[in-house]
Formats: sequence, structure tokens, C-alpha cells
Amino acid sequence: MFNKWVSEFPSNIEMWIAHYPGRGARHNEPPINSLTVLVEKLSQAIQPFLDNPFAFFGHSLGALVAFELTRHLRKHHLPQPNILFISACGAPHLHDPYPPIHALPDTKFLEALQKLNGIPAELLHQPDVIQLLLRTLRADFEVIENYHYTSDVLLNCPIIAFGGIDDPRVSRERLGGWASHTNSRFQSQYFSGDHFFINKARESIMTTIANEIISSHAKS
Repeated sequence: MFNKWVSEFPSNIEMWIAHYPGRGARHNEPPINSLTVLVEKLSQAIQPFLDNPFAFFGHSLGALVAFELTRHLRKHHLPQPNILFISACGAPHLHDPYPPIHALPDTKFLEALQKLNGIPAELLHQPDVIQLLLRTLRADFEVIENYHYTSDVLLNCPIIAFGGIDDPRVSRERLGGWASHTNSRFQSQYFSGDHFFINKARESIMTTIANEIISSHAKS
């Protein structure tokens, strides 16, 4: 999904995409089902890039990863992002009212994903492809559903949160809760669509991200 972003961002912003095990060219690798392990590996991978100003963007699970990665960097006295962009993810301290689904039987698990509009309709008729995706998708939900927030000092960077007006899992209250995790500026922006509003609102979201990054760099 993010491959299109690389060519569409302004040329003065360099974009790097986190490519998790179990996806795309890494489909033969076992997916990671622990947020702690995922954050640790990402922290190691981005070390060469921390000498330049940077920002994090994450959608859904990626937002939670970006948040915990920011806290991990601070804990280890490493540079912090100028801005943390959150998309389709409730604030970590707020209870998720939805029951866990990662251990459900395949049929029930797929039904739950369909309610989120999380699987393209054309893939539902390709059982071989679905079987390849199931392991990775289950691992994603296992990471989210086994996550336990621990309180810490507030982040120093602004948090900008994007939400879908019709997102069945992330309410305005849960998205707005991110305001309590920074002692800097908080801003929320909503788009038409469900949990995957990011597909249709890509250009608007990218414009906001680019403008915020350029503005923060000019102030620094």
C-alpha cells in the first residue's frame, strides 16, 4: 500500500517503509507476534538514519508500533522523531471494547476481518492466497490484542492523528485520547471511510504529513 507514497512525496523528504517478516518478498519468514520484538528489531534497523531529522507514521498496528518505537528510542537516549503521525489506532491507555479475534477458527476470523473491510473481496475467492495471509494477519492481531500499555512520561513531539468517520473499531474518543500522550501539540483529522480510509484519502494525508514535516524542519 505504501509503495505509491514513495514516488508521490516531495523530493526533499526521503521516505522509508518498514517491511515486516511474513509480507511480500519476506513471506517465507515467520511473522512477528510480539510488539517488544518488533520494536527492538525496528530500532536496530533504523540506527543508520537517526542522524537526520525524522518523523514516524503508522496505520493501525503500525501506529502502535511507531508509538512504542518512539518510547524505546527515548529510553535508550536516542534521537526522537520530530512528529508522530497516528492513523486508525485508538490511544493505547484506552480499553478496546472489541473481543480478541486472533485465535478464532479460520471462518470466524475471516468474518471478523470482513467486517473491518480488511480483505479485498477478490481474495476471498482465492483460498490458497487466503491461507498464505492468515498466519501474518493472525500475528498482527495477536500483537495488538496482547499489548499492555504501561504509563511513562509524555512524549515531547507533536502527535497528529488521522481517523475514519465510519471506522467500526476506532471511535473519535479513542483517537482523541492520543492528546494525553504528548506535552506538545495534538491535532486530529477525520476522513470519510472505514478503518482503511487511508486508501481513498491518501493524497490528503500525504499533503498534511509533508506540510507538517517541512514546517517542523523550518522551525528547528
